[in-house]
Amino acid sequence: MTACTHDDPTPAATRHQPSQPAEIVREYGPFAGADSVSGVTHDGQHVWAATGAHLVAFDAATGETRRTLAVASDAGTAFDGRHLYQITEARIDKIDPATGEVVASIPAPGKGNDSGLTWAEGSLWVGQYRDRKIHQIDPATGAIRRTIETDRFVTGVTWADGELWHGTWEGDESTLRHIDPATGAVLQQLDMPQGMGMGVSGLESDGADLFYCGGGGSGKVRAVRRPKAARL
Repeated sequence: MTACTHDDPTPAATRHQPSQPAEIVREYGPFAGADSVSGVTHDGQHVWAATGAHLVAFDAATGETRRTLAVASDAGTAFDGRHLYQITEARIDKIDPATGEVVASIPAPGKGNDSGLTWAEGSLWVGQYRDRKIHQIDPATGAIRRTIETDRFVTGVTWADGELWHGTWEGDESTLRHIDPATGAVLQQLDMPQGMGMGVSGLESDGADLFYCGGGGSGKVRAVRRPKAARL
């Protein structure tokens, strides 16, 4: 979904938008037994990283690993205040973080082509990488409630103080984008440094000043400062 103005016929989502370098304030990992990080989430105390065969919870202040759950974790991760949600293959598992037990599963909207995942407004929000879409879905059934289109591949997805952000990763270029949820227009963009291992494979807000970004094959999680301008 894009919007046009009478003054400029170019779709809003594809016009040049102000961008600035992403401020990386800390790196975590690589984590023992893991060579990649896909999804990330934050439970109010710990950051969780999806590493393929495990979910790893670590202390953001010290970087120390606090918990490891042996659950399949292919892509995005989310937390609803009580349960973790994890994309694996063509489904989304609902997980008890105390035990690692999968208590329910729903079909993922991309049928195995899903990327980011977050929780907001009583819904799961799921990125569709090559489809360049973000779906809001019913967490109980997987039914799609709405779809937002963008003009870049979508990796991680998060909401922060009512702002919808998503990660992108195309070639050596990776960004964090604040978009209008009604139109897909880009409102603000943070550019990650170019180079191997700097891509954003997952994204989550800590609810305050930071984004946590999965670093794909680097095996790292990076904390990126959320710019003050985005909160005005």
